[in-house]
Amino acid sequence: MTYENLDAKLVNALLGDGRASLRSLAEDLDVSVTTVSNHLNDLEDQGIIDGYTPKVDYDALGYDVTAIIQLKVEGNALADVTENLRSHDQMISVYEVTGDYDIIAVGKFADTDGMNRGIKTLLNDPDIKESNTSVVLNAASEHEQFELDIEER
Repeated sequence: MTYENLDAKLVNALLGDGRASLRSLAEDLDVSVTTVSNHLNDLEDQGIIDGYTPKVDYDALGYDVTAIIQLKVEGNALADVTENLRSHDQMISVYEVTGDYDIIAVGKFADTDGMNRGIKTLLNDPDIKESNTSVVLNAASEHEQFELDIEER
């Protein structure tokens, strides 16, 4: 095998099984273990692969209330509010966005009372001018990653 598209193939293999050994990856990709190790180290050094974590089903653990929180904030406080949201353990995603709102955050809560307390705590921040919260009724797709396109030449 040539090394063309090896990094993308390695990423795709890890998306399929993040616990795969270097040996099994090397066998699947038809390259040496050393080659896989070197490429994997390069991908990590470049920040393309940033850790290896389990895919957790929060619903199964009792965190079955998902809230989408949209916030308008004072312009100069955007970074501070974003960092504050990131520091909350139950906020699984925080985005600075364009459009009607400045920040969209996704939080997981054990129940609506916990969600209510969490949101009220956030809204004590004087830099938050307006908020809109939606509760997810059904997660049709969540935590999905996609394989990289590999052009065979």
